[in-house]
Amino acid sequence: MAKGPLIPARYIFTALVSIGLAIIYGLKVNLSVAIVVMINSTELASMASSEASHGGHHGNDNGTAPPEFACAAPVSHSNVTVTIQDGPFAWPEPVQGLVLSAYFWGYLLTQIPGGMIAEKYSAKWVIWASVLVNVVFTILTPLAANISYIAVLVVRFIEGLGAGVSLPAIHVMLTKWVLPQERNLMSSLAYAGMALGTVISLPFSGILAAALGWEAVFYVQGGLSMIWCVLWLIFVFDSPEDHPRIHPVEFELFETSMHHNDHGSHEASKEAAQLEDHNNAEGSVVVMTPVIPDKPNAPKRRNSHQGHHWHGFHGWHGFHGWHGWHAGHKHHEHPKLHKEHVKKQGHHPVHDHPNLPIPWRALATSGPFWAILVAHSCSNFGWYMLLVELPTYMKAILRFNISQNAGLSAIPYVCLWVFSIMWSNRLDWAKGKGWITTTTVRKLSTAVASLFPAACFVGVSLVGCDRQAAVALMTVGTMFVAGMYCGFLTNHVDIAPNYAGTLMAFTNTAATIPGFIVPAFVGHLTHGNQTLGQWRIIFFTTAAVFVLEFVVYTVFASGEEQSWNHVVVEHKSAMEKHTAKEVLHESESEQLEGKTENP
Repeated sequence: MAKGPLIPARYIFTALVSIGLAIIYGLKVNLSVAIVVMINSTELASMASSEASHGGHHGNDNGTAPPEFACAAPVSHSNVTVTIQDGPFAWPEPVQGLVLSAYFWGYLLTQIPGGMIAEKYSAKWVIWASVLVNVVFTILTPLAANISYIAVLVVRFIEGLGAGVSLPAIHVMLTKWVLPQERNLMSSLAYAGMALGTVISLPFSGILAAALGWEAVFYVQGGLSMIWCVLWLIFVFDSPEDHPRIHPVEFELFETSMHHNDHGSHEASKEAAQLEDHNNAEGSVVVMTPVIPDKPNAPKRRNSHQGHHWHGFHGWHGFHGWHGWHAGHKHHEHPKLHKEHVKKQGHHPVHDHPNLPIPWRALATSGPFWAILVAHSCSNFGWYMLLVELPTYMKAILRFNISQNAGLSAIPYVCLWVFSIMWSNRLDWAKGKGWITTTTVRKLSTAVASLFPAACFVGVSLVGCDRQAAVALMTVGTMFVAGMYCGFLTNHVDIAPNYAGTLMAFTNTAATIPGFIVPAFVGHLTHGNQTLGQWRIIFFTTAAVFVLEFVVYTVFASGEEQSWNHVVVEHKSAMEKHTAKEVLHESESEQLEGKTENP
């Protein structure tokens, strides 16, 4: 038995994807911590008091206000928290909301283009460019802040443009690199980078800001992230076949897994087989059409980018059409030799499905698709409330200092990261036993990711200034959000594996909208009015949004592949039949003309 690689290429890929997401999310949230010490709270309080004295409102000096305005400062050695941590910028809450939300305006615009580019060309380079843009403009943030808050808006907007392409592109690459038996665990490890980035960035940002000043948050984190950009180029490739150093044993594992799932897929694959028997001019489905060799006796091979979507990712039911795999045919040659063979035949690498038309009408009337979109959007509302506004709440209401704030803000994400691994592992185990279906996995995970956080937000509203209880509830609520990784976030590939990257781009575009609604919403309610009462409104609203997510997803979601995933097959079959009729008609016409000329 051949010995496998010491560290499999797919493990290296998963680790670097997770770190890449950690960098993107870490550079996203570092401003949430840095802004706490960038803002001159004393000047803002003075401005608010002046406005209140002219407008007939009560004073709002944080240092002398009653507990209803903000909790009393904790009795400890650090009871000088608010006054000594003022920064140079007197940006009021609405401006702070704009600065924090500018990232999401850019993030919104590149979701769909990013997914399409990743599917058509190279997802590897799309992800690399995404991280590089965030790194460069993070380093430029202090310079922009000293110019104007408008310059910060521009820098953050560009960071968002870069980050927007990351998730759709990662979705595309995961379909190529994850084996069926490792689907939930490997994908959860990859996506857990979002939590990992937060876990590292929040306390690290607090330490840097307290020790070296707020500028160090951006310089140090941006500089260290450059290391990943080099490692990604060295170790990551678009697919197993593109990897020049992948171990033959590991590559054979991918090939065997694909062949096994090709024969093990159920209803959609049966339909595909019937189509192949009915019309052997096309493969199992439209993009499974085998490469036609130039020479009559040449063997049929996949081209160098076809055949890499291992549909074991997140409970996919076999290979329903992306592989270009001819039924019953399997090769064992090393990917490098295979690519050279393809080039000799004159075939050029293309992505699996660069020109698949999107079934817009079916998509617009698909209940499972809308369930994912609504769940994704609602979940992100709560996620951004925790991610972006939690440090502000902990400083303005619970009165933690910057070091405590950053450290305590990170604790929930440590729990989220651990829980995501444990939860996905148990789901894989239960599903492997045949106890639960893919639909059950998705709905149960989404229920965990919505109902428990909703209850915790209500709890935080009720405990008021009880710091220990508030931190405990935030930790538990954030931890259970991890259910989304095995819930709606991976449901795209269940219902339409042929359009997984595109669907992810669509739902993530809609889910980005809360990214700039949340800071604006919180900024509007708390402007000059940082009270427990206002934050209760914010938290109850967030809980209601989580409940809406649960209801809509439970009613409409499905883990089964949808019929419109194969609409392209029917379209192509009809076109080929129409073309065949035209050819037959032309042939008959030529025969008639020949008979007329030679009576």
